[in-house]
Amino acid sequence: MNIRIQSVHFDATEKLQAFIEKKVGKIAKSCDQAASAEVVLKLVKPETAMNKEVQIRISAPGGSLHAEKTCDTFEEAIDLCVDALQRQAEKYKEKHAAK
Repeated sequence: MNIRIQSVHFDATEKLQAFIEKKVGKIAKSCDQAASAEVVLKLVKPETAMNKEVQIRISAPGGSLHAEKTCDTFEEAIDLCVDALQRQAEKYKEKHAAK
């Protein structure tokens, strides 16, 4: 699966990018049909707690999966998004297996 990472208002570290690729790669295993993933990391101004926003969109034939979370850290937001996307991927598989 092709993973595109976009960071807004800052530069993502290699460690953060590796973390994203590892976590989003898990979704690819659970959703065989996933073609690509787009991850948008955004620092929300002003600098306060809960100012890190993550959006993940997975493209698959017949639709797409999307999750968006705002947390204190990017890692926490990514974990929450991945959990939500895995639930969506299970429903997607069940829906398309029935056809």
